[in-house]
Amino acid sequence: MKNLPELQSYREIYIQSYKHDGSLHRTWSKGLVVHVDDDLIVAITNKATVIENDGRRWMTKEPAVYFLYTKKWYNVIAMIRNDGIYYYCNLASPSIYDEEALKNIDYDLDIKVYPDFKYQILDELEYRKHQSEMQYPLIISEILDYTMKQLIKRIKNRSEPFNQKIVNQYYQQYLDYMKSS
Repeated sequence: MKNLPELQSYREIYIQSYKHDGSLHRTWSKGLVVHVDDDLIVAITNKATVIENDGRRWMTKEPAVYFLYTKKWYNVIAMIRNDGIYYYCNLASPSIYDEEALKNIDYDLDIKVYPDFKYQILDELEYRKHQSEMQYPLIISEILDYTMKQLIKRIKNRSEPFNQKIVNQYYQQYLDYMKSS
């Protein structure tokens, strides 16, 4: 496995999400990296093909700024729509890059955040089912519980990445790069 600093900005990457049992959950055909450091990778997806674990394929409808953390147990997709920015938070393992793709383990629990910052916790039943079936260790459940509380605080405080200015800055970087290339 390679260290993350070897991942370069303005490189197109493949994004893969797995389940705890090692099965492939979902893939994104492309994301353009616009920022990388030891803690965070920011990739823009725009008209990316998404493949679900059951083989279903669909194309993203709007551009999105994807915040993938290397030390935090979540990632956030900021979807830029006509009526505002919607955030989709996946509770997941820290992301790693192995030259094939940027990868993480999806732990089912999600938070959808609307442009007015109201939010909804999703997939709690799926989490409980997989927690039992895949025998998540107690430490994983504790980490996810703590992470959920921290994410909700970040949403309420509009802390990074739940900040329209930050999302717009990264998206503008992408637009500038696409215009110049």
